[in-house]
Amino acid sequence: MIRPSVQTKSASAIAPISPNLSVDEGNHPQPVQTDLAGTVHKNPTPGQIRQRIRHLVKRYVTDEQLCDRLEDLPQQFAHPSPRPWPRLPWKTVHPSQVLGMEVSTFLAVLSGAINTEAPIRGYTQASRQYLTFNYPDMARFVGGQLDEQGTLVKLGLWEIEERRHTPALVQLYRRLAGAKPAIVPHSPRPYQPSTDPRTALYRHGLHRIATEYSATCLYLWMMAYATGPLQAVLSELLIDEINHMTKFWGYGMWIFPHSSLWKIGHTLWNTMVERRRDRAISGSLLHTVSRMMQVLQWQTWTPSQRCTLAYTTYQVMAQLWHWHPTLTPDYLNGLFGKGCRTALH
Repeated sequence: MIRPSVQTKSASAIAPISPNLSVDEGNHPQPVQTDLAGTVHKNPTPGQIRQRIRHLVKRYVTDEQLCDRLEDLPQQFAHPSPRPWPRLPWKTVHPSQVLGMEVSTFLAVLSGAINTEAPIRGYTQASRQYLTFNYPDMARFVGGQLDEQGTLVKLGLWEIEERRHTPALVQLYRRLAGAKPAIVPHSPRPYQPSTDPRTALYRHGLHRIATEYSATCLYLWMMAYATGPLQAVLSELLIDEINHMTKFWGYGMWIFPHSSLWKIGHTLWNTMVERRRDRAISGSLLHTVSRMMQVLQWQTWTPSQRCTLAYTTYQVMAQLWHWHPTLTPDYLNGLFGKGCRTALH
């Protein structure tokens, strides 16, 4: 299998805050701290936060890294192995490591992320059911294996990696707030049988990619407002989400090679219209975004915080679209074979 040509950017190893030297107006050397997002500012301006966001995107979302994560998927089908986390400095997480944001706002975002991440079993089993008939390898990757009685006997790799997020977020909350969060898990929408299973899979796949993309953007944005051990913990969640988003995006393009922006927009519009007619129909993407903004307490954010999150979504999507042309049929067939993939109607 030959990988398409990409612009290689070296992935820097994760490093703690490190001091450099700058010079103040009196020509006196002053220590300048750097972390995973670049220069650390005690009270960063919106422009400095945007700079930190760009630094994080260049560090974690390069073409080379995205290709590497996608090319890892066949190996995980054959020999599932969770990505190990390093030993994390939980005891040194401190409220002073929140930059440019009220700690109460940061805690509200953490709480929303906890309630969204908590019901991972519901997400994985719905995805498994949409995939299991035609794409059993990916079904096992996301949802594991069931015995003849329908009992889950082996977890999927996606669930194994994702289920560590909620405990990590809870631990961060406790370190920052000195108290446990009130966990009110979101209720995932279950699998819904359809007379057109391929279109149902396409809709579900778009929704799944969108949620992984949203989590990627959220954790990257939070890292721009954090430093030290707090930022280091968030980086592990970010790497997981980028890994899963990339695998779903690339595999989805293998299943649906004729997908396009027009088809995506048409599908999302139809889903939104159908949901307005019948609430039992799978939720629209706009409904999901609205719910996420509510649980993250968007209404309490400052205008600059809202703008920097929007800026994050743009920066991450721009990099994904830069990578997307490398997903040629030959490249994807080299990874996953030449399965039977009929076009969407």
